[in-house]
Amino acid sequence: MEGSGDSSWCFPHLNSSCRRLQQPLSSTALIYTLLALISLLTVVLNLLVIVSIFHFRQLHTPTNALLQSLAVSDLVVGLLVMPIEGVRNMEMCWLLGRLLCALTPYVSYCLLSASLGNMVLISIDRYLAICDPLLYSSKVSLSRVRVLICLCWACSLLYNGCILMGHLSQPQRYSTCHGECVVVITHTAGTVDLLVSFVTPCTIMVVLYIRVFAAAVAQVRAGRKRVTSNVEETGPRVKRSETKAARTLGIVVAVFLMCFCPFYYPAFTGEDTSTSLSYYALLSWIMLLNSSMNPLIYAMFYPWFRKAVKLIITFRILQPHSKEAIVL
Repeated sequence: MEGSGDSSWCFPHLNSSCRRLQQPLSSTALIYTLLALISLLTVVLNLLVIVSIFHFRQLHTPTNALLQSLAVSDLVVGLLVMPIEGVRNMEMCWLLGRLLCALTPYVSYCLLSASLGNMVLISIDRYLAICDPLLYSSKVSLSRVRVLICLCWACSLLYNGCILMGHLSQPQRYSTCHGECVVVITHTAGTVDLLVSFVTPCTIMVVLYIRVFAAAVAQVRAGRKRVTSNVEETGPRVKRSETKAARTLGIVVAVFLMCFCPFYYPAFTGEDTSTSLSYYALLSWIMLLNSSMNPLIYAMFYPWFRKAVKLIITFRILQPHSKEAIVL
């Protein structure tokens, strides 16, 4: 039987097997080690974000609830999507069977949509906090934000179920050999997805952040002209902290857009979006690396995150009343 006992085939015992990518052992080991480190770093950093916001009572705010939801999606990316995509790209073989061939792309697309939804909610949150603080303090609560987060995830599950309905029902319909898992989104569906999942959310985010930064600049100028006194300092100080948070989250959104824009390149060029495209792996990994970068941005710009991580890694969160620790 063709390919029997030959490691150049995904399934040597099958005549219809796909070919395995042959690489030197040293380079294969190096790349696998690098991918494992990226995946581990993504999981650990996002787990620290989740634990920090969950444990410390001072961090139980609407904005941080949105950051926690984003960290959950990034954690799942590092825990499941990165290892699976790494093996697929290195071996050029799908070894996980028909069921996971159907479910893995669905999970990946759901995480993509949920992340976009969380980013839009973060932009709206910052817009209200900076541009309409009275409405923000009276209408935006932790419980309402949690409801919106649940709706965001539910819409992501439903929407991507519709987009990938054909793949979920027939995951092997585009496979040309055994050991291949090809996902194809037609140009029409890809264009709809581009508009719904990317262009519209990104337009909302960019418009809101332009208005946020314009309001922040106006507040800074007004603060310089104001005569300082003990009574008058309280208001501006709160505004400066909100402005700083908005700038940090603006960086998160900017990095997010830079990582996700390439993923939609096929839809921009009028092609079908297919995992069999020669450059798809590069686009996919640029997008996946965003899940590692978000917590690094928090570490650079959020003092509360650094303080919380220090308390976690030194096990001081196990002490009584550690939930009440001052991290802000």
